[in-house]
Amino acid sequence: MSQTLDSAVQTLPVERELLGQPRGLFTLFFTEMWERFTYYGMRAMLILFMVDAVSHGGLGINDRTASSIYGLYLACGYLVSLLGGYIADRLIGQQRAVLAGGVLIMIGNATLISGTAQVFFLGLLINVFGIGLLKPNISAIVAQLYPEGGSRRDAGFSIFYMGINLGSFLGSWAVPAFAFKYGWHWGFSLPAVGMLLGLVQFLKTRRYLGNCGVALAPDARRGSWLPVVLLVGAVLTVAALAVAGVITLDANAIATAASWLIGLLAVAYFTYLIFFAGLTREERNRAYVLIALFIGCAIFFAGYEQMGASFNLFAQRYTDRHIFGYEIPAGVLQAVNPFMIIVFAPIFAAVWLALGRRNRDLSAPAKFAVGLILMGCGFLVMYVAAGYVLAGQKVLMTWLVATYLLHTWGELCLSPVGLSSMTKLVPTRFVGQVLGVWFMATALGTNLAGQLSGNYDANNLESLPALFLKIFWWGAIGGGVMLLLTPMLKRLMPGVK
Repeated sequence: MSQTLDSAVQTLPVERELLGQPRGLFTLFFTEMWERFTYYGMRAMLILFMVDAVSHGGLGINDRTASSIYGLYLACGYLVSLLGGYIADRLIGQQRAVLAGGVLIMIGNATLISGTAQVFFLGLLINVFGIGLLKPNISAIVAQLYPEGGSRRDAGFSIFYMGINLGSFLGSWAVPAFAFKYGWHWGFSLPAVGMLLGLVQFLKTRRYLGNCGVALAPDARRGSWLPVVLLVGAVLTVAALAVAGVITLDANAIATAASWLIGLLAVAYFTYLIFFAGLTREERNRAYVLIALFIGCAIFFAGYEQMGASFNLFAQRYTDRHIFGYEIPAGVLQAVNPFMIIVFAPIFAAVWLALGRRNRDLSAPAKFAVGLILMGCGFLVMYVAAGYVLAGQKVLMTWLVATYLLHTWGELCLSPVGLSSMTKLVPTRFVGQVLGVWFMATALGTNLAGQLSGNYDANNLESLPALFLKIFWWGAIGGGVMLLLTPMLKRLMPGVK
């Protein structure tokens, strides 16, 4: 079962080239596109469905609880990716993990169609496990298509990244529009169909991947199913007891506990890495930079993920969404961000390359600082917009569009840079672990996003500008501190660009 990466790549079919790239890349491109169509399409209407009145087909959940569930859902998707990586590396291989994850996502979204509260939350749980299996492993297979590395691999990942954002754009636009026209339940059917199309495409073109992602991780010891079975069994047992009404789960308390747990796990890992992992002095200094980037990432995503939470509620309740007599569904505005990423990603890449040629490229901490400040500025825009709402007015969609533009620029400064920097700042033997830490930082941020959104009270409109101003200060102060720390952090990471 075990085989090297090179031998896996050598067994690729002869007809593997398409537009100068391995044909398998386009198998993964469309699989990921449909998965992101499913994920972002459902995300665009998740909180709106939960807070909508039961008489309108929603769940009638209060804003705070719905926000906590939203944050937990997103956070768990990132955390379960750690389990998904273990299952692929040690038990079944990445191709099977992608396939199993896609099946679970399709089943999970099909389960959401029923709309009843208990079955709906079971569908979210199934989705989480599917995302955890598919998301990390499909990217790993992309890397295996390019054993030579270099610029060709970078180009391949750029194409793959465009597939992510194309799926995000199409899902964020089509799914809420479909739900607006035909009802919530039919809206949830579209993500299920999208994932089905992705699975069919994957199975029909899987041969172009050759053996990439079939074998277990090179040199990895075969794992045991026991911890997986115990963990999944425990989760399903709690879910079954909740569905049966034997126990009552408090989403707000769980979200708070999850934030503390993720934070404590991060502290424990960094303590191990710095003091007990046998690092040299130079490696230990770089680990301190990792801590700063971890905190910056968590702060950024706590603000950024308001898109699907408080911003979505703002679009639904306080935004004039009429254009030429047509009412744009609130969730459709979620498509603005992926559209802007498609437009601006090449521009930002060109800027970084141009600065690099002039030896003026910003360091990773400086780019993080810019990203945080841009995120904060977006909330300053929303703070002003919320002031008009307090005066009894509905505001134009341009306020949200301007905010999404600033947040997109912030994302392009921080997210790709952070993932790359994590792999550069540690010895190769810790790369897999540190990528898991990056998932933890994102999970912490998304969970905090739900908790922050819960501070908005629809019965107390003054809580809305207060929330936006609070997150503005998070971004502004976080970015300012990162800028002040940048000279010191650069000294701790000599030779890392």
